[in-house]
Amino acid sequence: MERESMQYDVVIVGAGPSGLAAAIRLKQLAAEQSREIGVCIVEKGSEVGAHIMSGAVFEPNVLNELIPDWQSKGAPLNTPATDDKLLYLTASAAIPLPTPPQMNNHGNYIISLGNLCRWLGGEAEALGVEIYPGFAAAEVLFDDAGSVRGIATGDMGLDAGGEPTDTHQPGVELHATYTLFAEGCRGSLSKSLIERYGLDKNSDPQTYGIGIKELWEVDPAKHRRGSVMHTMGWPLDSATYGGSFIYHLEDNQVAVGFVIGLDYKNPYLSPFDEFQRFKLHPKIKPLFEGGRRIAYGARALIEGGFQSLPKLCFPGGALIGDAAGFMNVPKIKCSHTAMKSGMTAAEAAFEALSGEDQPAELTAYPDKLKNTWVWAELKKVRNIRPSFRWGLWAGMVYSALETYLFFGRAPWTLANHADHDQMQKAAGARKIDYPKPDGKITFDKPSSVYLSNTNHEEGQPVHLTLRDENVPLDVNLALYDGPEARFCPAGVYEFVEEAGVTRFQINAQNCVHCKTCDIKDPSQNITWVVPEGGGGPNYPNM
Repeated sequence: MERESMQYDVVIVGAGPSGLAAAIRLKQLAAEQSREIGVCIVEKGSEVGAHIMSGAVFEPNVLNELIPDWQSKGAPLNTPATDDKLLYLTASAAIPLPTPPQMNNHGNYIISLGNLCRWLGGEAEALGVEIYPGFAAAEVLFDDAGSVRGIATGDMGLDAGGEPTDTHQPGVELHATYTLFAEGCRGSLSKSLIERYGLDKNSDPQTYGIGIKELWEVDPAKHRRGSVMHTMGWPLDSATYGGSFIYHLEDNQVAVGFVIGLDYKNPYLSPFDEFQRFKLHPKIKPLFEGGRRIAYGARALIEGGFQSLPKLCFPGGALIGDAAGFMNVPKIKCSHTAMKSGMTAAEAAFEALSGEDQPAELTAYPDKLKNTWVWAELKKVRNIRPSFRWGLWAGMVYSALETYLFFGRAPWTLANHADHDQMQKAAGARKIDYPKPDGKITFDKPSSVYLSNTNHEEGQPVHLTLRDENVPLDVNLALYDGPEARFCPAGVYEFVEEAGVTRFQINAQNCVHCKTCDIKDPSQNITWVVPEGGGGPNYPNM
């Protein structure tokens, strides 16, 4: 069966904050000039917001720019941040620390980013944007000159071997003058484009973290709507970057999460189990006693910052949002910068479409972005995250000097290093004994994945591919004692022993699309590709 094709002016891959902001801005510009412009968004989640997971404390400056009357239109920013608290944890104590200026949340809102995206999706559709949820962009299309000419969605109804079944439906080709890739952190197509065009040849290696989050309903007597708290220290050692967040939303709900830099060294470290252990701290546990866990999810975070930004444009398209890496790590925020990047790319694309000669490459996009507050904001904090490779205390001292003495204007730039190169061999590593889950405050991976509403159609090709099927046993198990079983927060990877023989098992049905395996595998042997559209988690209120 041949694939059908559809033509648009702009195709956007991903209905996250950056993709939706880009689509809305394109339609706004077209309306201002009484022009017609065809804009389409494809989204692999079952609905807009289904795959969106974030803390999140949202900085509304960008929404003021995009939709100034967002309050009267009912944007779901319902909980203003009222107070900030930063704690350093030991195993038994919590020591208050001064809140750095980057973490001051005065004027910000505690939100569900998924719900904000659902609202933005409605605004985009009202302007005439066509949004197709449940369709995964699986292939980049190129013309004879090597320029991107759109994407193709993945086939539906293939068996495990990739052969068509009775329910087979071929993907659809979506052609466009410009294609904006807004896939989020470690997007599979964005990754392939960075490699194809060498977009990172003048950048530092990108670095990442893993964020694991739960949503709880807590005792109303313990709930403090608008409260924002972060911690560092225990249960992590001083060589491992990471910390927690606890945000009190409306309706007695609390978002609690833990972030660990994927440059961690110990192969026995399990981010999921570190998070569960964190909740047992005597300062943290009482908040959740008598409460009820209602949602779970995990997602990689793009942490490289300014020096790891790749070239943003290429013939026929551009990278926007976290597909490029616009996270402000010291702020612990990226939605506002991601949205602004999408809006800026939209402005460059609209100008190009308005001219007689439409340039193959949107060079006006990075040029424009360098004159926005996004560029200045990321450049100012570029050295803070890399400084923590020297350890917690050295990183804190350096960050204080950078913030208060140099005011972000240090004439040097600290380098980033690839996360997968940082893991040490198991022979020299300390094994970690994690407490067993109690089913009340702490939980296991299977019950957690259940709460993420993750599902993939049975029998489809496994979307976690191995370059070499021998590497998990011959290299990763032999040298690192099988870290795949620990760095995955969803129990996808297992080393199963049967009759004295060990085999490597991939439980793709469990995958919550966090992309950690694609990033942290020390052999870079695992490649994450999109499954059938609509598969994966279905996050409510995350």
